[in-house]
Amino acid sequence: MNRTDRLLAIVLELQAKKQVRAEELAATFEVSKRTIYRDMLALDESGVPVVSIPGQGYSLVEGYFLPPLSFNTAEAIMLLLGADFVAQNFDAQYRRAAESASHKIVSVLPEQLRHEVEYLQRSIQFISFNELSAPDTLRQLRNAIVERKTVRFGYHARYRSDQTNAADVREVDPYALIHVGGGWMLIAYCHLRRDIRHFRLERMENVVTLERIFARPHDFEIQLSSDDDRTLDVRALFDHEAARRIQETPSFYQTAQEAHPDGLLVTLAVRQPGDILGWLLSWGSHVRVIEPESLRELLAHEAERLLENHRVGDVSR
Repeated sequence: MNRTDRLLAIVLELQAKKQVRAEELAATFEVSKRTIYRDMLALDESGVPVVSIPGQGYSLVEGYFLPPLSFNTAEAIMLLLGADFVAQNFDAQYRRAAESASHKIVSVLPEQLRHEVEYLQRSIQFISFNELSAPDTLRQLRNAIVERKTVRFGYHARYRSDQTNAADVREVDPYALIHVGGGWMLIAYCHLRRDIRHFRLERMENVVTLERIFARPHDFEIQLSSDDDRTLDVRALFDHEAARRIQETPSFYQTAQEAHPDGLLVTLAVRQPGDILGWLLSWGSHVRVIEPESLRELLAHEAERLLENHRVGDVSR
């Protein structure tokens, strides 16, 4: 941290607390007390109303706040909740940045507003149940986006025609990162497919940043996926017991739903039957696929394999 940043941080620290001793400031910023004394003198000379009380420490004159930062309760809590979300879903570097930003925001709030915000912080929270997947990959791809450099990696696609576990080698120009359903996805121009593709970070391996520089199209916009890719319509009937749960947590692929005498008829648009195989299986006997026939056959085949894996007395040790 350079001196200018430290001086600003000291002012924020003083705004957050009524009094701070030189020893505390020295420990916080990992400098000597002599350096803190010089910093306090510099702040005083620059017009910051610092008050020094022998034996008690430093404080700011009552009512002094750094302009132009001024938040109402709603603005402050939204910023802090956003920082909390980032802290839970980014890698360590951005987590520290989010925590530092939260501290600075709280520091500039008047005392009454600070109490209101702290109360709401204890009342509204984001909770992440899963640890961040592939944090090193996330950091590397983020840097590649900033530096506009092509990356190479092995990618394990969900479905492969050759039925092997080998990874495809891809070289892509990383355009954007999006956080979807608790996981990270890279939007990039794939040189193999010669088109924009989406890649899940947890399916990548051996990520290497190349020295090749790319230029992102000026009209690029983040899109989760293209509806044009999902040309297969699926119709599934959920019984009354499952209908309400489907309405509460619809599938990403769901496009329509309608009441049915036997429950809820749901229409989904997918690229291939396997896209929703696991999701449909998770509903067990509460769902019946009406069409397409290829998906009905795939489900029946998987159900037979599931039954075979769980036959009584046939458990491998």
